[in-house]
Formats: sequence, structure tokens, C-alpha cells
Amino acid sequence: MIDPAAFVRWFRGALPYIHAHRGRTFVIHFGGEAVADEPRFASLVHDIALLHGLGIRLVLVPGIRPQIETRLQRRGIACRYHRGQRITDATALECVKEAAGQVRVEIEARLSLGVADSPMAGMRLPVISGNFITAKPLGVIDGIDFQYTGEVRRVDAAGIQALLAQERLVLIPPLGYSPTGEVFNLRAETVATAVATALKADKFLILMERPCYLDEEPVAQLTSSEARTHLNQARFPAPVAPHVEAAVTAAEGGVERVHLLDRHLDGALLLELFTRDGAGTLISRQPFESLRPARLDDIPGILELIAPLEREGVLVKRSREKLEMDLADYCVIERDGLVIGCAALHAFPEVKMGELACLALHPDYRGENRGRRLLEHIEAQAHRQGLERLFVLTTRTLHWFRERGFRPAAFTDLPVQRQRCYNAQRNSKVLIKCL
Repeated sequence: MIDPAAFVRWFRGALPYIHAHRGRTFVIHFGGEAVADEPRFASLVHDIALLHGLGIRLVLVPGIRPQIETRLQRRGIACRYHRGQRITDATALECVKEAAGQVRVEIEARLSLGVADSPMAGMRLPVISGNFITAKPLGVIDGIDFQYTGEVRRVDAAGIQALLAQERLVLIPPLGYSPTGEVFNLRAETVATAVATALKADKFLILMERPCYLDEEPVAQLTSSEARTHLNQARFPAPVAPHVEAAVTAAEGGVERVHLLDRHLDGALLLELFTRDGAGTLISRQPFESLRPARLDDIPGILELIAPLEREGVLVKRSREKLEMDLADYCVIERDGLVIGCAALHAFPEVKMGELACLALHPDYRGENRGRRLLEHIEAQAHRQGLERLFVLTTRTLHWFRERGFRPAAFTDLPVQRQRCYNAQRNSKVLIKCL
């Protein structure tokens, strides 16, 4: 039984993402293992259909490795690899073609399902596949001739974009074609990365066989430069590292955001795309969460953030006009467009003192040192302005500030200008920290 209230809250919370994603281009890569996993793959196709129904332009790049290996085993042929890349002779190429055709047909059949008792009832998903990838032979490496194993030479981005504009779902198998008419076996993730980069996709989503861990700990987000550093230090598990490498390559190539997801998590795509904290690992050129000076368009977010604390009497009530006047004093923590933290530094340069004011955090994002980050940011600002002491007036968070170096002080220790506007009814405690 679905909890109606929880469903309504989630649906309302998803609305900003529904608006933000409409008309955007997403490239989704999943391995052949996902296609072979019958019950989970049906759910994945339903989620892909939902994304398409919400107006998202989709390019799918499936892998076919297990399907190739099954065919080779049936023929009694050993799988040959060098440096993690398949060596594709003429016989293996036939297996590659068969596997690509099978996977393409299976995906198209799934996306064509529209019976009344399925989640895709009444939908029509036109799927287009084609020769969008021009390839060249990988050649000879370490004396090994890779024969019909190739690498991406060019992506027909204009052709793909034209189909996406017609609301077609584009399916790209890991095959490439040469101007001389040859067919090459390509690594699916490399194809997906090249396609996402060529399209300057808004999102590149990689469904993996396991979640992304860093030193055996889950990681929610990394910048591409951070991820590159961790790759160089070999801190990702071996099965995860190639996916991170693909993500970094795509981010460095102009893809805004790359998402690494565990395909075994039911609804991973939906959780990642329509909830604020997602369900996987985000890799982007710019930080997903940033601490920066407040802007005029942050004022509604700040007001919404501090309103509950004002009602509880934790913060002094501030009007929009007052915020606008003092906006240069404020900094915010922004997470994916949401203001989740703020603080202000009001300077009294004549006595070399500053007031730390309006320190607030969204209740869902407390306990992860964001308050400390805001405090350190304000302290650094005060130091740059030549202030020697920082004071705070608080009614409820005395111990938090004491633990961070503030000491009790008297009302008369405040700047005279601040004493004049002190609200005696609040009876706020005065704390001062020497910088």
C-alpha cells in the first residue's frame, strides 16, 4: 500500500527536476549484463520510457560483452584480451555482429511493449539505430594485432541531434564503420563517452555492476580533477576505475554532469534524477555543492531557510528589504540550486570587530561540518578585512560556539553601535573570539 502523503511529497519535490530535465539530452550506458538480467532490465526499460515521456532526449549505448562471450563459448573459441581490450578476429567479429543484433532487437522489443497491464500502456517509443560511429582499427599494440577491434574516429552528432529533435530515442550499439566499409568491434563505454562528449550532453549516466567506492567508502560527488587525482593514486576498486575514467573524460570533454549508478538498485535512474541527494556518484567539472557570496536571486532561498528559525526565536526576524541592504555581508552554501546554508559578517571596522550573524542550515543537511565551513569562511573574511575579534549573539547554540573558541563576554564588550540595537527581551548571550 502506497503512503499517499509520502507519494504527494515526493511528487511535489520532483517537480523542479521535471521542469529542469525537459528538453535536455541524456546519454545512458549500461552493460550487456543489464540486458541479460531479465527482471531488472524490464524495470530499467520502464524507467527509460518514463524519462522519454517527461520530454528528456535519450541516447542509449548498451554493452554486449557477455552476449559475445556466450557465442564464442558455443563455438568452442577462447576469449582473447590484451590490456583489457578484446582481440577481434574474423570469427569473433561474427559473434560481435550477432550479439549486437540480438541486444538491439531485445531493447527495441522492450521499448515497443504497450499492453494495458504494463507501465508503458498507451506509449509509443520510436527507436532509431544507425551508423552514427565512424571507426578506425586499433592496430598493433605490444606486438598484438587487434584486427577488427577498433576505436572511435568520429561521431555523427548532427545526425543524432536531428533524430532527438524529432522525439526519437536513439540506440547506438558498440559497432563502428570505416569509410572502406569495414565493421569494427568497439568498447561500449568508450562509444558512450564519445557520444556524450560529441553531443555536449547535459547528463551522462553510467549504470555499473557495483556502486562507486573510494577507499572502500561510498562517495557522493567528486569534481573531475579530484577524481583524476584519485585515479592516479589507484584509490578506486579495479572494476570501478574504468567507469570513473570514462566519467572524467566526459566531464573534461564538456559534459556537465556524469552519474555513476549501481544498476542493481531498483529505480536508480529515477532516484538520481528526481531527488536532491541522488542515489549514486556525481562527477562534474564544478562542485555540486559550493560555498560562495550571496547573490540577489538567493534572497528567496535565504528567507525560506531562516523562516523556521525565526518562528522558533532562534534567529532575529529579517525582512527582505533588510536582506537586500546587507546582501554583501552574506555567504551561502548552494547545493544543486538550493540554498542549504547561510551566514553573514557585519563589520565594525572602527573597533576592529565583526559580528557573525544569521548562521543557519537546512535541517536535512546538518551534521556534515557545513556549520564549521561557514564559520571558517566568515573568520577568513574577517581576517582579510583586518578585524581582530568576532562576536556572536545567541540564545540556543551557546555550547556549539564555545566548542569552537568563542568565550563568554559582557554586553558592554560589544561595539557601541551594536549595543544600541541590542534586544534586551531576547536576552541573547554574548560570545567573542579573538582571531
